[in-house]
Amino acid sequence: MSTHVPGLRRAAAVVVVATLLVSGCASEEEKEPRGQGKALAEGFRNVDDGGEPVDGGTLTYGAYTEPASLDPTVTIAAATTGGIEMANIYDTLLSFDPGKQEFVPRLAKAIEHDADYTTWTLTLRDGVTFSDGTPLDADAVVWSQQRYAAAKAPETALWAGNVTSATATDAHTVTYELARPWPLFPGILSTGPGMVVARSSVGADGSFKPVGAGPFTLGDWKHGESLELEARDDYWDGAPHLDSVRMAFLGDQRTSLDSLEGGDIDAALVRDPDLVDEVLEEKLPAYVNMRAASNVAIINASEGAAGHDVRVRRAIALAIDPDLMRERMFGGTGIASSDLFPDYSVWHTDAAGLRPDRAEATKLVEEAKADGWDGVIRYVDGTDPASRAATQAVKASLEAVGMTLDPKPARTISEQITRIAVERDYDLAGWSINFVEADPFARMYATMHSGGTQNYGMYTSPAMDEHIAAFQAATTKDDQLAAITALQEQVNEDVPFVTFGPFSELSVWTTKVHGITGGANSMILLDDAWVD
Repeated sequence: MSTHVPGLRRAAAVVVVATLLVSGCASEEEKEPRGQGKALAEGFRNVDDGGEPVDGGTLTYGAYTEPASLDPTVTIAAATTGGIEMANIYDTLLSFDPGKQEFVPRLAKAIEHDADYTTWTLTLRDGVTFSDGTPLDADAVVWSQQRYAAAKAPETALWAGNVTSATATDAHTVTYELARPWPLFPGILSTGPGMVVARSSVGADGSFKPVGAGPFTLGDWKHGESLELEARDDYWDGAPHLDSVRMAFLGDQRTSLDSLEGGDIDAALVRDPDLVDEVLEEKLPAYVNMRAASNVAIINASEGAAGHDVRVRRAIALAIDPDLMRERMFGGTGIASSDLFPDYSVWHTDAAGLRPDRAEATKLVEEAKADGWDGVIRYVDGTDPASRAATQAVKASLEAVGMTLDPKPARTISEQITRIAVERDYDLAGWSINFVEADPFARMYATMHSGGTQNYGMYTSPAMDEHIAAFQAATTKDDQLAAITALQEQVNEDVPFVTFGPFSELSVWTTKVHGITGGANSMILLDDAWVD
């Protein structure tokens, strides 16, 4: 069974090419991307309006994996982890509009900022209620966000490090005071902190039951099988067209696509490049989210780890060709790039990532060995076919420049997470950073800033912190891109991780489905969806 957890980069059944290029370099023919190419853009594909909506029925969605929880303080707000379910239960204060390429109000009516972007004023809509009948007012928003911050939630470090106060200034107004300018602050109100949880969600014994202000409520949850969402007649924006949504937990993306073709489900999420190409070739309706730096290997720079020496980190990056990784893991499909943001991205700049250089990598390895390093790299990855292929490609690449790879395959996703995120018992590890197009700042802070909580031993530096802070404070696109350029150059120098390429996440559906609304982190909204 294949699953995905944020951070773990892939779990796909792929055709593994048996013969590795020991040189670590792909041929010119292999370097040409298949299917997706470099033109895959964020937003909708092959979608029409479908005509007059039809009320009733159930939409069945092949979920990427079953969520561990529907509590935003526990579960990252992303489609791969239960974000679609949470977004449709809680709604969000703001959401990302792929057409406008900006964050727009949903539960909120408006959001405004002062001249220096350090004070933000959120105005709520009138008449919005939770499914328990209580009002979603300013006090409810502040209570929910305080609970989020206190719970050490996925984005707590980002919130606590930047939001100095959130105050209900009247029944429909929340005022946020920030520690520093943050022009992209609306983005965080579209994810976990923007999913407002009703007080009745939390029991006296600390138990949690999801109660939100979204278009659906939680129905029957058959663990390991499916989760039902039931439509709310009293939803603030009108009752959904659908009677219900069924999230089906089918085990892997291949099964979901086969079920979609067979008519057993109506929609599904796919992200493995070979399957994404298949969907694109079929020209099915889809919503695309691009995820930069999704296929990466992170390097442990902790004291005692091989990557504590920057020469070793740099040698690893120079030894591994992203084209080889794409070819071996996914049969040549998808995009290979060492850039933080490849050229499909609105954040792409002329600053390129490190390019393979075996001679320089060999020189750095010899220098590190001369100073006492034994040349061994402990490599942690999964045991699914793509991860096994990645291990063999990394082994060939690193041993070609004088290192010795010591593979440490994790038998389960839980074991892999524990080794990397908890025990930090690795030198190099298959992982995922996942910069989203709508607003990459949150992931930058979490993974690359010294104050982030998802570094997991990766190298951080004051210089990198400064570049991330410059991106956060930038008020123009030119200034944002200048900060990205400086960040890419700093990553090339510090080498906290090695980037092999981005992934595309597609919510794909049959031609009988209409009215799906897009959002950040692939979290589609279904309040206007209908099935003919």
